[in-house]
Amino acid sequence: MSSKLNVEHHIEVELTMDEMDLTAAEKKTSYEEIKTYVLEKFGLKVSNLYIAQVKRKCGIIERVNYNLPKSENARQPKCPPKKEVAIREALEHFRMI
Repeated sequence: MSSKLNVEHHIEVELTMDEMDLTAAEKKTSYEEIKTYVLEKFGLKVSNLYIAQVKRKCGIIERVNYNLPKSENARQPKCPPKKEVAIREALEHFRMI
């Protein structure tokens, strides 16, 4: 059995830009882009925690959070409604929802 590549056979693939258009699930917008958008459009500063909470509410599950609180009853601040609306708008703008 040989592990060498047969260089006489080639596969050519041609893609148009339409075929490469990203779906919402494929698009990855950074937290910094979302923060910048919300600040510029609404004048609000939002935290990564608030963005993560809104994404979770919208069904966007990213990855396991290893930065868990040390005690089970530790309280996390909840995203205020005004900021939640702004973050949702940003997620819509970036076609994530």
